[in-house]
Amino acid sequence: MVYVFLADGFEIIEALAPVDVITRAGIDVKTLGVTGKTVTSSCGVQVNCDTEISEFDFYNVEAVVLPGGMPGTLNLENNETVQRVIDNAMNINIPVCAICAAPSILGHKGLLSGKKAICYPGFEDALEGAEISEDFVVCDGNIITAKGAGVCIDFGLEIVKKLKGEETANKIKEQIQCR
Repeated sequence: MVYVFLADGFEIIEALAPVDVITRAGIDVKTLGVTGKTVTSSCGVQVNCDTEISEFDFYNVEAVVLPGGMPGTLNLENNETVQRVIDNAMNINIPVCAICAAPSILGHKGLLSGKKAICYPGFEDALEGAEISEDFVVCDGNIITAKGAGVCIDFGLEIVKKLKGEETANKIKEQIQCR
């Protein structure tokens, strides 16, 4: 199961486009409301999550996805359960995937030290110890980072590639007519 953590102020396309792509790969995905069952995106669209963070069980987690957006990123970072989930995922080598401003959460935790990473322009200083990449999506070990909303499909495809392999990712890319 891939869990996409949503907090008020999240960037809608950075959350839901990867949900679509990952689902197409036959991977179970659940949206997890950090600030309630109904979460409001940065543009005001409300999303009803599959479950709330209070009901989260680390059993069968395949990957954790952290969308960006403001103040969504700050709301994720300030949540103790989100912090514990990131720590647990890193300890057992489960992919942690963050896009836009959300890689700053990983940087503040020191998890990007010595790794290649990318984020939304202006957040680079928060990627403490990272080698800032020029790529739009970067996978280094079990951490996947992406630059922003414009590459959310590529971000989702990289998650699929990590979990199901390049052949599956390429098949989906062809199906959705992604360049």
